[in-house]
Amino acid sequence: MNRTGRIALVLALVAVVGMAFRVSWNALRDIANAVGADQTAATLYPFVVDGLMALALVATLVLVGRDRTFALRVLGTYTAASLVLNYVHGLVPALHGATVDWGRLADWDPANWALVLLATSLPVGSIYFGSDLVAKVLHHRPAPTPDPIPTADTNAEESTKTERNRSTADLPESTPAPITATVVRVPDPVPVDYLKSALPLKPVPAIAPPVAATPVTPTARRVSAAESTRSRRATGRVPQAARAARPKRTPEQLLSEARTVTAGWKDAQITAEGIRRAVHTSPANARMLRDTLLFERATAVGTP
Repeated sequence: MNRTGRIALVLALVAVVGMAFRVSWNALRDIANAVGADQTAATLYPFVVDGLMALALVATLVLVGRDRTFALRVLGTYTAASLVLNYVHGLVPALHGATVDWGRLADWDPANWALVLLATSLPVGSIYFGSDLVAKVLHHRPAPTPDPIPTADTNAEESTKTERNRSTADLPESTPAPITATVVRVPDPVPVDYLKSALPLKPVPAIAPPVAATPVTPTARRVSAAESTRSRRATGRVPQAARAARPKRTPEQLLSEARTVTAGWKDAQITAEGIRRAVHTSPANARMLRDTLLFERATAVGTP
């Protein structure tokens, strides 16, 4: 329904409620006169009953939960009370001309007492219930609106967007080609005979052990207070003539000594560095000795 239709519907409802209030107002005014209200109080009495009904209806539309249940109960109670008083006004014609005795709404005393109690308690109840409803409406905080439940159309649209995003490149440039690693193959060990014939071992100059520095005896001279009395350590390379001579070993001697040293070693322990330290030779000779020893062990294992 458009806005114009809604406005017309609300105006029609206000008109119907206004005419209904005018009909009820006549009966409630006569009831108020019968229970002892003056002219002004009797005129305002219908606003107390039917006005609270309108207030409870508005509170029902605003409140939720237990507060809404309370507003519905107030609306139902005052609607029933207004209906009973209008019904009594229709049963007692004397109320129309204000000729009934004061405080007399029914011929039967218990019914009369109940009707008088009902008519006189409605204004007090309007004060209490009306204040409570207004306080509840003013302190009401509307609950946050939940997110709409996704439907089939919404899911289809989201899946389309997802596929569209996936088809778009994430990077401004194309992905570089993968780098292929170059595999380097380690050559097989060379036999000892070939090493002896092709690569003759060169004699390795012997390294003489370091010569201990000769302590320098300080010359008797006058030393000032600013000079240090600590002797200086000899620096520089040791002359070739001062080095101790060491006999040179042939390749066969190195191989024999390496066999003796590594007799109790495992294959994993036979390394160039280990042989170099044990035999005291150069790294090149140590590598040659390592390959020779490993080849000999492999040959010995393969021989039946």
